[in-house]
Amino acid sequence: MLLTAQSPDQLPAIAAEIVSFASNIRIFLFYGDMGAGKTTLIKALCGQLGSTDNIASPTFAIVNEYQATKGNIYHFDFYRLKNQMEALDIGFEEYLYSGNYCFIEWPEKIPDLLPLHYISIKIEVLENNSRSLSITQI
Repeated sequence: MLLTAQSPDQLPAIAAEIVSFASNIRIFLFYGDMGAGKTTLIKALCGQLGSTDNIASPTFAIVNEYQATKGNIYHFDFYRLKNQMEALDIGFEEYLYSGNYCFIEWPEKIPDLLPLHYISIKIEVLENNSRSLSITQI
């Protein structure tokens, strides 16, 4: 699925499409350059799932937990990881296989720990400052 966001105002509708597309898959991997809008899209997805929590990037905490009407949401930011062992040290696999939603920024830092099935979201900044979102079910 390929979507384009002209402005952040479109993100709630896009998040609804993504959640519908994902069906029962609860693991989402977000790819994109720094500042592409990964966390902004995750905020919209959390809202779509019924969370009213303050959604912020877990850059320094590595993982944030949010409450939602559809269960817990775990939001990972692996940008600062030095190696995959650090993810294991925080219990990443327990989160991953908990059955809850897992939103993972910078999954390229943990290539050997990725599950077999997930939703891949690649965000690209276009010339007019809009965003191209390529969503794939793996």
